[in-house]
Amino acid sequence: MIKVKHLSKSFNNPDGSVINVLTDVNCDIRPGEVISIIGPSGTGKSTFLRALNMLDPPTGGEIWVDGENIMAKGYPLDKLRRKMGMVFQNFNLFPHMTIIENVIFALVKLLKVPEEQARKEALELLKKVGMAHKADVYPDNLSGGQKQRVAIARALAMKPEAILFDEPTSALDPTMVGEVLSVIRQLAKEGMTMLIVTHEMKFARDVSTRIFFMNEGIIYEDGTPEQIFENPVRSATKTFVQRIHKQVFEVNTDSPDFDPYEMGTEMSRFCMKYGIPQYAESASAVLKEMINEHLADYKDITVRLSYGEIKNVAALDFMIRGLDHSPLTADMDLSEVKKYSKDIIEEPTKLGFRIKVIL
Repeated sequence: MIKVKHLSKSFNNPDGSVINVLTDVNCDIRPGEVISIIGPSGTGKSTFLRALNMLDPPTGGEIWVDGENIMAKGYPLDKLRRKMGMVFQNFNLFPHMTIIENVIFALVKLLKVPEEQARKEALELLKKVGMAHKADVYPDNLSGGQKQRVAIARALAMKPEAILFDEPTSALDPTMVGEVLSVIRQLAKEGMTMLIVTHEMKFARDVSTRIFFMNEGIIYEDGTPEQIFENPVRSATKTFVQRIHKQVFEVNTDSPDFDPYEMGTEMSRFCMKYGIPQYAESASAVLKEMINEHLADYKDITVRLSYGEIKNVAALDFMIRGLDHSPLTADMDLSEVKKYSKDIIEEPTKLGFRIKVIL
């Protein structure tokens, strides 16, 4: 249905410098697919959507829709816009029109549908999104969630082959997110082709047939929800989907700059920052015990405190570079470490040997 080849998009700054937002995007999108586009802010997710329907014309590459190159000179953009509906973050409803007038506007003006027929079709669509009872109300009298449901009905009115959703819940109060996501879930069940830029990870996992993880201006990883969320190939994907926060320390106990008390303070700040103060004491206790007792013979150690939001797991890693065996021996008394931990994992890595203490 949609084929994207080597798509790029750059913007010129007032000072003459160039920002490359999209560098080399390639993908095939088949009818009926529901693709969630996730990734860090500033990696081109919204720009990619806007490029697909030429709201932000790409700088280079090709976009083929139903076998036609929409970037070819003279391609009628009104034809493209009928094929690809767009739902924006901020609704973009006309404030001076009632809800039903917003929905029928394009039907009457662009498709030349008689107004009476357009109203009948619009009412059916408003029923579909649970907004028929607000048909004669103006947008200012609606909540954010209601406005977004109307925006979805307006996009559906053009009978598009696909709908592009640009962070459809980002402008909503958290209490209203569910009502919009429910409508999108229903469209997915009905087989509507959709591309959805979203930060709602659980929703993306539940509703999608594929996930695009965007990073560095490209589709960094493309796979099923199970692959992306359970077994991502790339470390950047894993860090993002698990929302792993980390703080790394290079420890040399012989260095005059080594200050275990300052290190403990930094770890406490980390725990407070990410809302896990309950781990501050255990992290400090494990650090002290491992550095002073069990790893005292090793002078250069990389210590990493990490917290994964999705799995709600905090861990303290101790990496000793170049070591090919565990530094922990059978005669060591690990009772103090075990008192503050759920598990101790010993694992070789390419860089050396790592002791991972699950707090």
